[in-house]
Amino acid sequence: MDGNKRPLSVTILGCVYILVGSVGFVRHFSDPYSWDPTRFDGLWIELFEVVAALSGVFMLPGRNWSAMAWIGFQVVVGSLHSLERFVIHSLFLVLIAWGLFGRPASQYFRANPIEPARR
Repeated sequence: MDGNKRPLSVTILGCVYILVGSVGFVRHFSDPYSWDPTRFDGLWIELFEVVAALSGVFMLPGRNWSAMAWIGFQVVVGSLHSLERFVIHSLFLVLIAWGLFGRPASQYFRANPIEPARR
């Protein structure tokens, strides 16, 4: 496989991350209870929605720096809520790991490494 051609799994995951982050941001932003000045829940939720969308944006050109971290965090948060959320997020983690670390995707990410900062 050509290292510069983006695999379908990366394209789908990147778009899903962008969609989930964007829709989640708008949905939570419009919820009046999420902006209660006595709680910071709304701010944290919005921040993690932005991180999800940015993960998808950076994934498309070959930078998978936070895709696994984001879904891993979702597994931890899900485990704090219920066993059902933990299981569902864990299944998503496995699917995303398969999509990001399968042969075509891993070759794509290796062909597009993050260049170190030059001094």
